[in-house]
Amino acid sequence: VQLQASGGGLVQTGDSLRLSCAASGRAFRNLAKGWFRQAPGKEREIVAAISRNGVHTWYPDSVKGRFTISGDSAENKVYLQMNTLTPEDTAVYYCAARSNAISSGTYQSGYGYWGQGTQVTVSS
Repeated sequence: VQLQASGGGLVQTGDSLRLSCAASGRAFRNLAKGWFRQAPGKEREIVAAISRNGVHTWYPDSVKGRFTISGDSAENKVYLQMNTLTPEDTAVYYCAARSNAISSGTYQSGYGYWGQGTQVTVSS
């Protein structure tokens, strides 16, 4: 499975942005997916995850209520809708996928498939 993220850009505080992740390989629909970000000088952190069947989603408190992850099995894509962006959201965003099922206690790690990052910059 190969992943390719896109949709990043330069926006202003309060704006919205939608990231897309396109995957190759039919196995993608059977994987749990996640979006991560890494800001300069900081560790990579997860911002959203979705279960293999697309029913369950998880978010850290830092983005809960502002970010929404969704999947499109027919198109082999996963999206990250980001609203009310702030400069603290500035980072390189990555999409990822994992074979094992995830839960509220495990969604933050265990991803074996990674796409290249897409830069999101939020100006004040």
